[in-house]
Amino acid sequence: MAKKSVGDIDVKGKKVLMRVDFNVPVEDGRITDNRRIAQALPTIRNVLDRGGRLILMSHLGRPKGGPEPRFSLAPVARELSKLLGKPVTFAQDCIGPMVEQQALALADGQVLLLENLRFHKGEEKNDPSFARQLAKLGDVYINDAFGTAHREHASTFGCAQALEGRARAVGFLIQKELKFLGEAVSHPARPFVAILGGAKVSDKINVIEQLLPKCDVLLIGGAMAYTFFLAQGKEVGRSLVERDKVELAKGLLAKAGGKIKLPVDNVIAATMTDDAVTKIVEGNIPADMEGFDIGPKTRELYQAEIARAKTIIWNGPMGVFEKKPFAAGTRAIAEAVADATARNNAITIIGGGDSAAAIEQMGLSEKVSHVSTGGGASLEFLENGHFSTLDILD
Repeated sequence: MAKKSVGDIDVKGKKVLMRVDFNVPVEDGRITDNRRIAQALPTIRNVLDRGGRLILMSHLGRPKGGPEPRFSLAPVARELSKLLGKPVTFAQDCIGPMVEQQALALADGQVLLLENLRFHKGEEKNDPSFARQLAKLGDVYINDAFGTAHREHASTFGCAQALEGRARAVGFLIQKELKFLGEAVSHPARPFVAILGGAKVSDKINVIEQLLPKCDVLLIGGAMAYTFFLAQGKEVGRSLVERDKVELAKGLLAKAGGKIKLPVDNVIAATMTDDAVTKIVEGNIPADMEGFDIGPKTRELYQAEIARAKTIIWNGPMGVFEKKPFAAGTRAIAEAVADATARNNAITIIGGGDSAAAIEQMGLSEKVSHVSTGGGASLEFLENGHFSTLDILD
C-alpha cells in the first residue's frame, strides 16, 4: 500500500486536518500513559515546523450517547502542550461555527485539538453530514491513527471522502505500519515464523488462513491451543476452549501440512491466581485443572524456531502473562524475538494488543523492529492486506 505521506505535501499556510489516536488512559484528569500522544509527535512536529495550521481530531473511550466530562480530551491538550513546548488551543466541540472560527483563527505553526469525536453519534455511524462538517475545517487531510484505520468512521472515512480533490495522505506512524506489516506479508525474508496466541481461535481464523500459505512455521500458544488439542482428541480439563470451533481447528491442522506447531507441554493449575500451585503436564490435562501457559519444553522448541527466523510476526501472548505463575512462556518468546532481532538481523513485528503490552512490560519494546500501535487493526491488516480508509487516500 504505497501511499503519499505528510512529508510529500506542501502544508505552509494550510489548515491540516489530522486524525490521530489519542485514546489514552485518563484518571482524575491525569494521563497515566502518554505513549500514543508521543507516537504522533513526529507527524505533528513536521506539519508545525513547515508552517501548517494543524487541527487534530481523536476519540477517547466509549462515551454513550453524548458528551461525558470524564472522556473529554482537555487533559490531552495540556499533555500535548507540555510535550511540544508550545500552546495547544482546545475546542469545546469538534464541529460547528465556533470550532470553524477557531480553525480559521490559526496562524502558521499553531495547533488546535478538537473535543472527543465520539461525543457525536455521527462519528461511529460514519454519518455523511457529520463527516462534511469535519471536512469543512481542513484544506489537507492526514490520517495517522493506525489503531482506528480498520474502522469506517466519519473521521477516518467519510471526512476523507468529502475532501476528495484536496491533498489526502498518511502520517509517519501509519507509513511505518504499512512498511513493516505490508512487506512482512507480501515478500518476507525467510524463514518466516508467525506466532499466534491469545484466547480464541475464532479471533485468529482469518489470520491463520492468510498466513499459512505465506509463513514457514506457525507457532500456537495461549488458550486457543486447547481448542486445537480437542481437535486432536486430547483431554483439556477445565481449560478455556471453543467447542464449536473444533471442526474448524481440525480443518486448519489438515490444511497446514505440518506448519502449525502446538505446545508439547503446558503449565496447569486449579486456579488463575498470583499464588497458584502449578504443575507441568504433557498430553492430557486432568479434569480438575486448567492450562494457563506453555511449558518449558515448548518454550525451548519455539525458541529454536524463532532463532532461525529472518521474519517474525507475533500477535497474542502464550499464557496469562499478567499473573506471575503463568508469565514464563510469554517472557521466553519475547526474549527470543528480541534475541533474533539482534543476533540474526531478523525483521520482528509485534502485532499490537496484549503482545505489545507484554513486550513493553518486559522492557523489550526497543529491542524489536516494530511494535504495532493497533491490536485489532494489525490483525485485520494481516488478514486483508489493506484498509478501505487508506485506499481512498492519495
